[in-house]
Amino acid sequence: MTKLHLALILAAEAAIIVLLSFATGLSALLLAPILPLTLAAALLLRYVMGSPAYRARWLSPEGIARYRSAPEAQEADTPEELSRRIVERADEIHRTLLESPSEIQVEMCALGYRACVNDMITLTHLVNEEMKPAGPIKRLKLRAARKRATDSLSGAREALPPDALRATRQEH
Repeated sequence: MTKLHLALILAAEAAIIVLLSFATGLSALLLAPILPLTLAAALLLRYVMGSPAYRARWLSPEGIARYRSAPEAQEADTPEELSRRIVERADEIHRTLLESPSEIQVEMCALGYRACVNDMITLTHLVNEEMKPAGPIKRLKLRAARKRATDSLSGAREALPPDALRATRQEH
């Protein structure tokens, strides 16, 4: 709830209190405690809904894997940036799986790997589109970006346990 919304609600309540006091003959002081109670309720609601514990209830592994911020989504317009992000995530998955990961970490890595594969499909389409009008140097750069992403993704795939990419319990 923004400050503007809260101010509008409090102003509307104040106007209603004044109108009720004139219409019913009740003292405005009798209805005045409604304003601070509304303010306290709004602040309490903002505190509860803004707390990390409340927001963590709505998180899911799929939501985390699907999340992209606005600047990150704009950066992904170039194949080089998309390739760099795939390599970065695939290397992190590979590093995590080389340690002794828990079952939850393996599931999260499998979700991250699936997101990388989806980005790899997008990268392939972007590279194919940009290859047609590109010159020889640009083509070499595009092929190198695709090769880096492919190699990194295959390394992450080798590190995944054999049954990690099967359907999860939530998907059944």
